[in-house]
Amino acid sequence: MKEIEATGRPAYLIVPGDRHRMDSKVWKERYPDMKIVAPAGAQKAADKAVQVDATEVDFADASVRFVTIKGMSGHEAALLVGRSTGTTLIVNDVIGNMPNESGFVLRIMGFAGDEPHIPLPIKMGLKEKELLRDQLLTWADEPDLRRIIMSHGEPIEVNVAGNLRDLAKTLT
Repeated sequence: MKEIEATGRPAYLIVPGDRHRMDSKVWKERYPDMKIVAPAGAQKAADKAVQVDATEVDFADASVRFVTIKGMSGHEAALLVGRSTGTTLIVNDVIGNMPNESGFVLRIMGFAGDEPHIPLPIKMGLKEKELLRDQLLTWADEPDLRRIIMSHGEPIEVNVAGNLRDLAKTLT
């Protein structure tokens, strides 16, 4: 925490979706001035852990964009962060990149695989596959996209746009 605080006090906490909200209360208690942001579809679930301050946010920094992911019924958000080294896409559950060696249960449940994938529970719950496919293709066209960081698995830093296009093909 001292390393985080050495760079400044956190001003925002992103609750990226319905399922990843439990620690938000602890963070808000430590940083009471921090603004809690969640996508609109996840607000009800997030509010059970901590009161959401906003479902949209302008960070006053053109290089950081909060995006409610199309095709996820408003329940999942992402960040696009631009830097001199390229743009990073940060997602929560919509993309997984856990290797098969992560465990039998994770593999059977569709969270682990041989390559980046949309986890089976996410794919099965999709009602707007076309919109998510369009979102993935939009990200693939993002200028200077260099990496994807996700909640579950290793960052994708090779053939980033190609991986997004391959993921989009799985939604046809």
